[in-house]
Amino acid sequence: MGAMERFETLAMAAGEFAKRLRVITPEQWSLPTPCSEFTVRQLAEHVVGGNRMAAILVKGGSREESLAPFKTDVLGAKPTEAFNGSFRTMFDAMKRPGALDQIVHHPMGDIPATQLFGFRMGDLALHAWDLARAIGADESLNAELVETLWTQISPMKPMIAHTGVFGDGPSGKVGDDAPLQTQLLDLTGRRP
Repeated sequence: MGAMERFETLAMAAGEFAKRLRVITPEQWSLPTPCSEFTVRQLAEHVVGGNRMAAILVKGGSREESLAPFKTDVLGAKPTEAFNGSFRTMFDAMKRPGALDQIVHHPMGDIPATQLFGFRMGDLALHAWDLARAIGADESLNAELVETLWTQISPMKPMIAHTGVFGDGPSGKVGDDAPLQTQLLDLTGRRP
């Protein structure tokens, strides 16, 4: 995937999340999500915090500095504006020359910035689906985005359940003939 294509896909993933975030009603913020540890509000806080963390990391921040966004109310009274601002800051930081050519000091360990980029793309897209499921919105993700994520994540299929990042991992009940989005969601521990 070329550099321009990579950033277009990241923006597409953010658009999927923003589309669901904009339609949340006040009574939906406390609803549970498919991520059992998060309510709708906590899921949005996780995503905004993740965007801010990534921006800090690609700007050369330390592991400790990158955790700061998770210690404050990152959503405030205007969650959509908070999300858009956090995404723009992350996007601009990642587009800086050389930003993706470095090693960043992620809380899980030192990783290539390109891996952090992939984490953010997956987080935005998969949590868009989680948000849609929680609030009863359209669960369909952009097909090109799904294909990109599948290409990135599917090689980890044999070990994905052991990472602890994607719940129980694949159920073993979704065939290769299922729609690609269904396969991707199942692979990442979601049960569509």
